[in-house]
Amino acid sequence: MITQEQISLYIQNIPPTPAIVKQTLEFVRVGDLTKAAKCAEGDPALKLYLKTLINRPIYGFRNEVHDVAQIFGILGTSTTQQIMYHYLLTLLAPKEWKLFTLNNNAFYDLQASLSRKWEKILRHLNLLNHDTESAITLLPASIIVCDALFGDHKSEVQQLRSVKALDYNTILYRLCKQSLFDICTIIAEKWEMSPTISRIVHAASGLDKEVAPNEKILAQWIHLLLFYELSQSSYVEGGLNEFIDFQIEFVQDIYESFMQVVEYDESNR
Repeated sequence: MITQEQISLYIQNIPPTPAIVKQTLEFVRVGDLTKAAKCAEGDPALKLYLKTLINRPIYGFRNEVHDVAQIFGILGTSTTQQIMYHYLLTLLAPKEWKLFTLNNNAFYDLQASLSRKWEKILRHLNLLNHDTESAITLLPASIIVCDALFGDHKSEVQQLRSVKALDYNTILYRLCKQSLFDICTIIAEKWEMSPTISRIVHAASGLDKEVAPNEKILAQWIHLLLFYELSQSSYVEGGLNEFIDFQIEFVQDIYESFMQVVEYDESNR
């Protein structure tokens, strides 16, 4: 099964932020989207990703958007930063998913859907800013890490889960004393993401004991959003609803408000 050495090797192999992406993010953070777009134009893979993602049906644009400057202008600074972090995740995403029944298009749709709903939630909470909006981008990293670590041990994991209905996060922690969220925090540090983003996403496991009040609120909403999204039939069929345990007590005080925000969002699509 998985060892600490395997986790260490995986972390070592996480690519650093490409120079063009790093520079683009620097311009985005200071609000200079014109320079950010010119910089992003220098990376063909990034350009293709931006056009592919922004033209997914979930964004609802009637006409295809091609120009990077136009894409950044439409998104604004906070969402552009978020999308750039989404792109970094594609550098980690497997060419072929082994554990989950997933492909790149489905993963893009998951990223886009989480992002769109998260923005609605942050506006509802009046907590929308660069870091809070970007926090949602790190969450799908836990799915990528889970597939990478458990993908070659699928039969062993299935055997273990048939005896004890354990989620992948719990299994990993019992084996190595590191959770999927611990590894996500390391990824965030390697990519020089804000410590606020790391703390919020780590707390979204629902298992952290000491969390600042504002960050706990965000972590609760992320936790519930993740399980709401992964309860969709296509993701249930792909096994994505099994990678972490749903902490009911952690989110029960926001459940009603959450459903009102999400249902309003869904009815107005």
